[in-house]
Amino acid sequence: MVEFTAVVVEQLKKNLGDTLSAFGGHEFAWREVGAYVLSQMLISILYLALFLGVYLVLIGLIRLVVGKRNVDRSVFKHGRSGLRYLTGLGALLVILAQFGAGVEFLKAVARAGLLALGFYVAWLVVRRLIAETLRRNRLDASIQQLAGNVLSVVMATFAVVTILAQFGFDLLSIVAGLGIVGIAVGFAAQSTLSNFIAGITLLIERPFRIGDWVTINGQDGKVVKIALRTTWLRTRDNIFTMIPNDSVASSEIVNYSAEGATRLNISVGIAYKESAKAARDAIMPVLLAHPEVLQSPGMEPRVVLKNLGDSSVDLEVKIWITPDNLDVQPTIMADVLEQIKETLDEAGIEIPFPHLQLFVDEAKGLKPILEPLYPKNRVDRAAESGGDSA
Repeated sequence: MVEFTAVVVEQLKKNLGDTLSAFGGHEFAWREVGAYVLSQMLISILYLALFLGVYLVLIGLIRLVVGKRNVDRSVFKHGRSGLRYLTGLGALLVILAQFGAGVEFLKAVARAGLLALGFYVAWLVVRRLIAETLRRNRLDASIQQLAGNVLSVVMATFAVVTILAQFGFDLLSIVAGLGIVGIAVGFAAQSTLSNFIAGITLLIERPFRIGDWVTINGQDGKVVKIALRTTWLRTRDNIFTMIPNDSVASSEIVNYSAEGATRLNISVGIAYKESAKAARDAIMPVLLAHPEVLQSPGMEPRVVLKNLGDSSVDLEVKIWITPDNLDVQPTIMADVLEQIKETLDEAGIEIPFPHLQLFVDEAKGLKPILEPLYPKNRVDRAAESGGDSA
């Protein structure tokens, strides 16, 4: 195995050496290259240790100045991140210079690094200002999310274009290229752009917000996320549905949470022989005692006569629940209906099932069998027939 490994390594060195010699025009010296790389790596490690030590000393001094109470603040954390970034940038420049990078290239790297840091600081400041402004105007999280995403895309685009310009790339060519690519992408991704524009429209018009219970395209669910391309719903079965914003914007939307409390209508049928008033008197104590049924003025529970059905008197129980209870709306309805059933059973009020009466035209039934048993009927018929003859 040792001999085999030595042969493989020697063959690799020979092949790579021949390849590099072909490009360089002279024989490739592995020992000199190995010694050079090893020495440069050792020096690079020393530089990294030096910069790390300087960073730790500066962080320690800053901790002493700001105090322990202010260490956990976001300003200190961002400052620490900036100092770490500058330390890494300095170490990178020293190592590049050690490996023979030119002065112009080092200046370009330094400018690009400082510009990247400047864009990052500007992004943090502008994002904070936008968030505070939106929060002050009491706009929901959807608008904040949209503003944050747009700001990130715009700042990242400007940062990349500006940084590339430091290395000699033509800004006009880059912008023109981006424009052409944007047109091509626009034609190729019309559906995505349509969903994107529809998402912005939804966030501006706000037919629903995050946390609202809605019905979209016949799908009931709670809005958990409004992205730029899709709207996310979570059903009561804990199933997540992503609906394209283009479809959402063009469909009928029912929002159950927009106006606060929601009324539930529960149908109850009683037999025709029963009294609607007696059934109402039996049901009302159940509604008044239920903890999830609102009793506020204007939202009191009611029992009304809705319809006279084919085989039952149809009552409708109207109750109100808070928006927080929309998550458990089916459970509340099932609980109320079960208590109503038990109460009507205890009061002896019948809950009917459908009845059907069948009438058949010209059907004689049992008449041919029973008629001979009644002579009077024969005499009457004979008299009638005699009178008709006369």
